[in-house]
Amino acid sequence: MASEDQFPKVQGGGSLILAWQIRNKHVLVIGGGEVAAGRILNVLNADAIVTVVCPTDGLNPEVRHRVANNEVHHIDRVFAPADLESLPASNGNPPDMVMCAIDDPAASSQVWKLCKKLRIAANIADVPPECDFYFGAVHRDGPLQVMVSTNGKGPRLAASIRNFIARTLPPNVGDAITQVGALRAKLRKVAPDISEGPKRMRWISRVSDSYSWNDMVDLTDEDMDNLLKFYVPNTVPDLDVLKGMRGGREAEEIDIFDGSFGFCIGV
Repeated sequence: MASEDQFPKVQGGGSLILAWQIRNKHVLVIGGGEVAAGRILNVLNADAIVTVVCPTDGLNPEVRHRVANNEVHHIDRVFAPADLESLPASNGNPPDMVMCAIDDPAASSQVWKLCKKLRIAANIADVPPECDFYFGAVHRDGPLQVMVSTNGKGPRLAASIRNFIARTLPPNVGDAITQVGALRAKLRKVAPDISEGPKRMRWISRVSDSYSWNDMVDLTDEDMDNLLKFYVPNTVPDLDVLKGMRGGREAEEIDIFDGSFGFCIGV
């Protein structure tokens, strides 16, 4: 029988932190002030389609900029309940997500109740009990995103922790991740069959563990093509071997000095 301390204890009180894919999903933002501007940037960075409902005189400079550059769709009036059922920018369909950022608690609560009735995920700014999801403090470096969440209890502290984490990360970590992504894309072309999935994942993991971030950043397109030659035998070459293959050489042609004899003979 398993002991009580063999498995992690349930802590409770947390949130399920996910990477929510909202590319081409329709997001309705109610309001046009500073908080709305931050929400809009977050979802635009995730390639969402955004509609802002707010009178023009309520738009702050950043939101005005988004409207003027056609980065968002703008409805120049206050929110109406019908907006949750049909929006022009979504071909008459309801929004997939709603973010309410207006300075009117009663109206915000009404939006929340309507969203619940229609089963639309919603975030009501500064009212944690009326949120299906929270915005954490995010550090972004290319494809890398690190989020710190306090479950709505201490946003300012979350930002401080985010900044601390960002300072400890190498400056090129985003570039290293981009390189790994490029290698994975090449690998899927070399071994496209779905049955290869587990092997692909294990091999990419071994590559990631074998090379440092700086090593990954320095890999050329030729290096990646040569590295893929080691996928079928399911091995990962030393970095010196991989670099030695530049210019069309094969791994078998390369002698790597390991210090054992005090000298080496190259081909």
